[in-house]
Amino acid sequence: MATSIKFGTDGWRAIIAKDFTVDNVKRVSAGVAAWLLGKNMKPIIVIGHDCRFGGRLFMEEAAKVFLSNGIQVYYNEGFVSTPMVSMGTLQLGASLGIVITASHNPPEYNGYKLKGSFGGPLLPEHIEEVERLIPDAVPDTSNILLANHPGYIRKELRELYITAVKKNFDIETIRRSQFRFGYDAMYGAGQAVMNELFPEIELMHCTENPGFEGIAPEPILRNLKEFSEFIQVSQAIDCGLATDGDADRIGLFDEQGNFVDSHHIILLLIHYLVKYKGMTGKVITAFSVSEKIKKICNHYHLEQITTPIGFKHITGYMLQGNVLLGGEESGGIAVKGHIPERDGIWMGLIIWEFMAKSGKSLRELIDEVYEIVGPFAYDRLDLHLTEEQKQRIVAACKSGTLHRFGNYEVRRTENIDGHKFHFDNEAWLLIRASGTEPVLRIYAETPTHEETHRFLHTVKSQMLAL
Repeated sequence: MATSIKFGTDGWRAIIAKDFTVDNVKRVSAGVAAWLLGKNMKPIIVIGHDCRFGGRLFMEEAAKVFLSNGIQVYYNEGFVSTPMVSMGTLQLGASLGIVITASHNPPEYNGYKLKGSFGGPLLPEHIEEVERLIPDAVPDTSNILLANHPGYIRKELRELYITAVKKNFDIETIRRSQFRFGYDAMYGAGQAVMNELFPEIELMHCTENPGFEGIAPEPILRNLKEFSEFIQVSQAIDCGLATDGDADRIGLFDEQGNFVDSHHIILLLIHYLVKYKGMTGKVITAFSVSEKIKKICNHYHLEQITTPIGFKHITGYMLQGNVLLGGEESGGIAVKGHIPERDGIWMGLIIWEFMAKSGKSLRELIDEVYEIVGPFAYDRLDLHLTEEQKQRIVAACKSGTLHRFGNYEVRRTENIDGHKFHFDNEAWLLIRASGTEPVLRIYAETPTHEETHRFLHTVKSQMLAL
């Protein structure tokens, strides 16, 4: 019986050689081809892969399926980031973009992302249509040879991206700034771009290593301890930027090696774009993002809309126009003037530009934001549970019987995507099953780091005791 293939919050992901196999990649590609041809769209696809194991192999097998269906394929020689494929899809006039990547997942995973002609995640309703067209049978592509195939055309997606960066940012001003910058690629696909743009800065994990040294390439503190410690000990970096495996997510560090999460980054971006650059527009954020976003939007008279988790839900709003920023807790952020796609490097360069042009440190800029929204601290725990444990906790959340977590009394709840509990002092808790991994996630925000840490572990103990 054929494996059932479902796309989660951001693509289809599975363990390599278990479910993520050549045959299943070909089946998904057959569904994509059927969808594209059924829509009578231009039969052109842009495809690329990141630094994960087997990326080139899976990309080529997918390409063979498209070519066998008369679809022209533009590909990049070597690894690329997800934003490069998205930008290439838009600039080259293709109907779809495909990225072979599992993004931030552990190294044993690979995945398959779908990008629309507009340069961002394919909309949810279209992904569902593709899913329904995935056949059980594996398509035969034995007659397709990629070498010298007229429909398999090499394109320099990386160069397209670098050209766009140089056009939109004053790279020399950033380089000549009083601030010292550093970058951790997490062995991911952003390394080549940053090597070319900023060869003089501190660069970490900018080599190909499909095993990622056993650490999931997600730019959160627990995966970036080496970068944080280097900043603390060397005192050679004023702002450290990290991106995930396919470089669409961001994490930052200040000059003391303190991690700056995506909630703070979103606030900084809104503050810079509105106050310093005079821009405006709606702010679209996922359900797991800080309530402080609503506070800064009220301050600047911006409309704020909350979506389910997954950037594909944000994309639809961005396509309607006049969106200043779309962002997620996971570090995926997009802004007006760029493609409707998360882009860790692009967001990092905006922050570096903000520092360079204001002459203020990252901590000083965060303090500016705190003057508007007040200080806060966020963190997340990922619980690897049995399916029975996970379902028991989810059922308890749905039951409406959870009125207190530790010393925090529930004041109101929301269930847009998972279960969010609101407390006094703008504190909140979100319990949600991951859409891409066998994990239950617990998100929390309180006024201080110490309190958030204690609160998360209190909630963990309470949930495991159910």
